[in-house]
Amino acid sequence: MTMMNRFGKTLLTLAMSAIIVSPAAAADMTLKLGHLANEDNIWNKAALKFADELKSLTNGKIEVQVFPNESLGKEMDLVNGMQLGTVDMTITGESLQNWAPMAALLAVPYAYKSIEHMDAVASGEIGEQIKAQIIEKAKIRPIAYFARGPRNLTSNRPITSPADLDGLKLRVPNVPLFVDVWKSLGAKPTPMAFSEVFTSLQNGTIDAQENPLALIKSASFFEVQKYINKTEHVRSWIYLTLSELTWAKLSADDQKAVMEAAARAQKYERELFIADEQQLVGELTEKGMTFVEVDGKAFAEKAKDAVLANVKPEIRPIVENLFNQ
Repeated sequence: MTMMNRFGKTLLTLAMSAIIVSPAAAADMTLKLGHLANEDNIWNKAALKFADELKSLTNGKIEVQVFPNESLGKEMDLVNGMQLGTVDMTITGESLQNWAPMAALLAVPYAYKSIEHMDAVASGEIGEQIKAQIIEKAKIRPIAYFARGPRNLTSNRPITSPADLDGLKLRVPNVPLFVDVWKSLGAKPTPMAFSEVFTSLQNGTIDAQENPLALIKSASFFEVQKYINKTEHVRSWIYLTLSELTWAKLSADDQKAVMEAAARAQKYERELFIADEQQLVGELTEKGMTFVEVDGKAFAEKAKDAVLANVKPEIRPIVENLFNQ
């Protein structure tokens, strides 16, 4: 081999090595998405799905960094950061009623008869009105919505109708709407921090509590409660949101990519949600809990006046119409 050939071969080898070890081109834009759920939560998995899809759809031009466990800040801090332009994205819901009163519609007791009914509202005309008001008032843009497990009542006696609630000492969050609704149903609601619920059930300070199946399992309420009464009294959804300041920086093509990635993430989240709810029923049954069917219509009719009295006048006609559907 001649000196020139050896020199040429060396140059080629060096060039190939440079190609192999050179880092991938950096993204043109990196979005920060913070939320409150942990790594195993389906919201986090859906957020990661959104990140993957958006990176693919933009050929790596836009990357999304996901920060679970409130590692980027608490929910309201993130919303405030999005309004200031220091945070790009979060997952948030009825907390937005602080700016947009219609956001309260995301979680109204007995407003939604089924997940199909909730979907029809969230993806229909009312949902569009809610999103428009959030964009206008809160300056953040809902781009997808995720389902939340319905809240169910646990107890040590079966509850099938409002009459069975008589005298039941029930823990509720410190939310006036929840307190008044359970009073109207005949229970004795007691506002209490979630961290105190297990011990209070154990020592008999309270008889019952209400939460989605995932929290019933993770809090080990199956150790101190026998029945899950399928009241499904609060069905709700939550939004994947993007700062309007960030949205305005995107080209029309990138905005289209964001919405397509969000649609794919929403579909993925729903698949995970359905599978998760089915798995939770099986796991809680194995833990010794019994699921009880209830007269949902009777509960809703008795709760209606208390619900309407507690919602803001701006959304009261909508809530009344939801009850009547």
